[in-house]
Amino acid sequence: MGLDFHIDHLQLLSPAGEASESAGPIAEDAQLLRRLYRAMNRTRVFDAKAVALQRTGKLGTFASALGQEAIGVGVAAAMAPHDLLAPSYRDHGAQFLRGVSITEILLYWGGDARGSDFKAARADFPICVPVGTQVAHAVGAAYAFKLRKEPRVVATFVGDGGSNNGGFYEALNMAGVWRAPLVVVINNNGWAISTPRTIGTAAESLAQKAIAAGVLGRQVDGNDVLAVHVAAREAIEKARDGGGPTVIEAISYRLGDHTTADDATRYRDPEDLKAAWAREPISRLRAYLAAKGLWDREQETALLKQCGEEVEAEVARYLSTPAPKSDAMFEHLYATLPPAMRLQLEEARRFAPGEGDGHG
Repeated sequence: MGLDFHIDHLQLLSPAGEASESAGPIAEDAQLLRRLYRAMNRTRVFDAKAVALQRTGKLGTFASALGQEAIGVGVAAAMAPHDLLAPSYRDHGAQFLRGVSITEILLYWGGDARGSDFKAARADFPICVPVGTQVAHAVGAAYAFKLRKEPRVVATFVGDGGSNNGGFYEALNMAGVWRAPLVVVINNNGWAISTPRTIGTAAESLAQKAIAAGVLGRQVDGNDVLAVHVAAREAIEKARDGGGPTVIEAISYRLGDHTTADDATRYRDPEDLKAAWAREPISRLRAYLAAKGLWDREQETALLKQCGEEVEAEVARYLSTPAPKSDAMFEHLYATLPPAMRLQLEEARRFAPGEGDGHG
């Protein structure tokens, strides 16, 4: 008799914005639903501005979360302030809810290391660009919490491509062995840059990858913020109570390019993209809120105005922040710079005009 690799799929809100009978209390929690809706909209407004900044030479390469806002927002809203987030490069929606400022995220993507010195989310890890390595970092932190008997949980995100990385399997293996208080969220947005999920792995579902490690695997509709939030909350509570790690596969779709250095029209079927827009998370929750009498056009206009003004204020702060001096490249490397690097530092100083200018 073979092993059962079946993974249940959780969806509480349909693409049309209709709640299922199993939605439970979250479907009636107006305060939480409005919070989730506002957070997703702020993320999308920020994304659009960040892409515009990159196109006009005021920001470096940027990874948009367009269409995937429910994943970061749903998970972060389930975390306690003393928990720890180990993000990848597409999780600013989660970081904003954790207290990371828009200015800090812009500084990071503008090439300024001070953007990783979070003023509020002091314990959270910085953005991790190397694919999949943040999962190992998260496991280590979670095991440390367990050894210290601290009731803290680590949440980390990885893409569908990152879940094919050897480091992902190694980290998950030790998370299972140690029963670490960890939640690993796989953002299955369909693409590992230009490689479709269908040729990246033969696994029927990415959540099944948890089974071999002795870890619970779940699958949710990643465009349904209610399902994401409920699954994350249950996984976090389980981890905090000593029940060990959970892998949550959140199925979504990357509506934008992989990054601003990518052109998805070269490899993606426009009909698939059109169909994905009909399932995106913000309009789905808006439809539900409106049907319940919890949201109207006036509130929508006010929210988008508020988000736009907040983003513009943070952008102005970013653009006016004095850029770091060239010496910053050499700080925190050695107690005393070796001779070769000392020469490089002096060379950099000679070719660093306009030091102190803003990022604009």
